[in-house]
Amino acid sequence: MSLHIELEMIQDVLCIRLSGELDHHTADQLRDQVTNMMEKNNVLHIVLNLEHLHFMDSSGLGVILGRYKQIKQVHGEMVVCAISPAIDRLFDMSGLFKIIKIEPTEEYALQRLGVA
Repeated sequence: MSLHIELEMIQDVLCIRLSGELDHHTADQLRDQVTNMMEKNNVLHIVLNLEHLHFMDSSGLGVILGRYKQIKQVHGEMVVCAISPAIDRLFDMSGLFKIIKIEPTEEYALQRLGVA
């Protein structure tokens, strides 16, 4: 299975919707697309919707952590939403939930950022 990436700007929030598998084969693709969007748009926050992400390895965690650091440089926030139990466990074990906020849905994530 591959990775499908959907990117959408909602005001100053970049919504990233992932489906499939985020691993060492697809991590560069995500990194490049998100970096490109951040360079072309005035991105202040990121919402990462993982509802349809079925698998992620440490490469995926690395890409997410890198985008988190990127958005923190502009004093923005990253919110993860709609996370599956398997990916939730990976985030929890890695300690990412200590720095990245989580919401049950994309709508709640956008509300948290004052956009919805």
